Amino acid sequence: MKWLWTGFALTAVLWAGAAGRDAFDRWVDDTVLPPLTVETSTEVLDRDGRLLRAYTVADGRWRLGIKDARVDPMFSELLVAYEDKRFYRHKGVDFVAGSRAVAQALRHGEVVSGASTLTMQVARLLEDGPTGTLAGKLRQTRLALALERALSKEEILALYYDRAPYGGNTEGLRAATRTWFGKEPVRLTPAEAALLVALPQSPENRRPDRHPEAARIARERVITRGLAAGVLSPELAEVARADPLPRNRQPLPALAPHLADRMRAEGPGPGGFVTTLDADLQARLETLAARAVGDQGSARLSIAIVVADHATGEILASVGSAGYEAERAGYVDMTTAHRSPGSTLKPLIYAMAFDDGLAHPETLIEDSPVRFGSYAPENFDGQYRGEVTVAEALRLSLNIPVVALTSEVGPARLFTALRQAGTDPRLPGGAPGLAIALGGIGVTPEGLTALYATLANGGSGGGLVHRPDSPRPVPRRVVSPEAAWQVGHILSTVPPPPNAARVHLAYKTGTSYGHRDTWAVGFDGRHVVTVWLGRPDGTPVPGAFGADVAAPILFEAFSRVTTRIEPLPPPPGALLLSHGALPLPLQRFQPRDAVFGPAPGSVALAFPPDGAMVELSGAPLALKIRDGVPPFTVLANGAPLVVGLHPREATLDLAGPGHLTLSVIDAKGSAARAQVELR
Repeated sequence: MKWLWTGFALTAVLWAGAAGRDAFDRWVDDTVLPPLTVETSTEVLDRDGRLLRAYTVADGRWRLGIKDARVDPMFSELLVAYEDKRFYRHKGVDFVAGSRAVAQALRHGEVVSGASTLTMQVARLLEDGPTGTLAGKLRQTRLALALERALSKEEILALYYDRAPYGGNTEGLRAATRTWFGKEPVRLTPAEAALLVALPQSPENRRPDRHPEAARIARERVITRGLAAGVLSPELAEVARADPLPRNRQPLPALAPHLADRMRAEGPGPGGFVTTLDADLQARLETLAARAVGDQGSARLSIAIVVADHATGEILASVGSAGYEAERAGYVDMTTAHRSPGSTLKPLIYAMAFDDGLAHPETLIEDSPVRFGSYAPENFDGQYRGEVTVAEALRLSLNIPVVALTSEVGPARLFTALRQAGTDPRLPGGAPGLAIALGGIGVTPEGLTALYATLANGGSGGGLVHRPDSPRPVPRRVVSPEAAWQVGHILSTVPPPPNAARVHLAYKTGTSYGHRDTWAVGFDGRHVVTVWLGRPDGTPVPGAFGADVAAPILFEAFSRVTTRIEPLPPPPGALLLSHGALPLPLQRFQPRDAVFGPAPGSVALAFPPDGAMVELSGAPLALKIRDGVPPFTVLANGAPLVVGLHPREATLDLAGPGHLTLSVIDAKGSAARAQVELR
């Protein structure tokens, strides 16, 4: 009999008003208003204000704030036409509608029309108390009158938008449009607007996913009244009636969950939880990450992808895992996990060597067995190439040349440069040693992205940011623009993975010791992308190599970042010379303390290098001689094999596999020797 209580309440209010205007005004003005603000879901937004992720409020409800969001005017017009057509004319209580409702109810013995105004509904939502008694209706009526005196009509509607129930744990118009239609309330179809007007009257009984017929009937009533009020044209009403109802609730966006959690822990900035991310790009890369990990067929494999604008240092996408599956430890944000970078630090080492005048891309450097005290590095494949250019050593990711350069640059200086670039490096213990050149250090995917952003940005950097209002790191000159460009130019000539687009992307791959981490990092004239794959617990992934596993994903990621790779133009000071045109000290790399090395011009074996394993398979052995004065004498295990050789290249017919000591003596008596294994 709620209609009866409504009638009594309206009668009591009319009586109070008639009894004395001043007393009535004091009664309304003395009303204690409940809190008008309500807890809304924490939202994490992308750079353009689009929703990345939201969190439920304390009671587990979705309640998205609508203060700064726009509402489709058609929804507001339909709401007023259906619920309270005199909303803009009454003072909180519509005595005309109330009197009519009471008279009709008494005449028919049942409720024919309602008397509750939108303001009264807001009052009920604010107090969330019982209204099925005279005291409850009086309190609601008094509060409605007080609200009209304290707030504008627009502010009252805003309270309704924030608190109206829409089924399940969804409250408020914006959460409803997200839940039922996957969109913001700024632009709604007539059918969508009509359903949202009808739902709050009986949110559970009219849920379209559970009670579609009840929802359809309720929506039809709103459409009919909207047509009668002139809010909807006959054509729009017909289209609205034909539109299907939503069959299921849609989940709210949950993009960049790891970064969103991190930002919540940091606390809101001046603009709230606003990121530098691009929601569309983030969604594309999360889809790629899930598919890429699934293609690998390993249940425990995880992935991290970071994309940044290297000119601004802003992170545009951050994928911390392929999903939240417990089996993959998907809750661990791998973008901030310190892992061994494998060979991915080599470009920085070469750039520092260029700046120190130790080498040039066309400088020749030895790739042969060598010891640095007790440390004897080896190439990943166990092979040696002899003398190669520095550019080729970087392209092939050879270990021995880069360790030789690190020995000259200094591990401590390299560690400092990594910190200046914003990588946040972690040493397993003790002072930096030569092993950091090959991955004996911990860096994060975010940190490695910062390093390559530094190289891509002309050698100047200092870290990345994920908030647009964060103070930018002070740029530090890590390497010169010329050295950074030379490294990038070399990396852009590395062949792409099979079936990948030949876009001349500057990229480097890496594989850590024991196949625990696989990497691929690349950059062009604007973006830098890092891909990491491995297991969060650090156990090996047998047979996984960065070039085979991570590089194809890198190229796919870049295709989702940009449609065109922008090359890096060379700076004015770049030294673009052939080997022969280099100054003599740069033609061949020599350690600073190389006092007792071979005299300049002494004969040398370019191939096979000392310590090499050579696959012959019945073919003759290729011999290449560098420097020295012909004619040459070639000995095999001390026995003359070729005498009076003038060309610097020859083929040697040798008997079967085994170990061989090969010696070459030139016309001036200088000699070179290599011990090789023939297979």
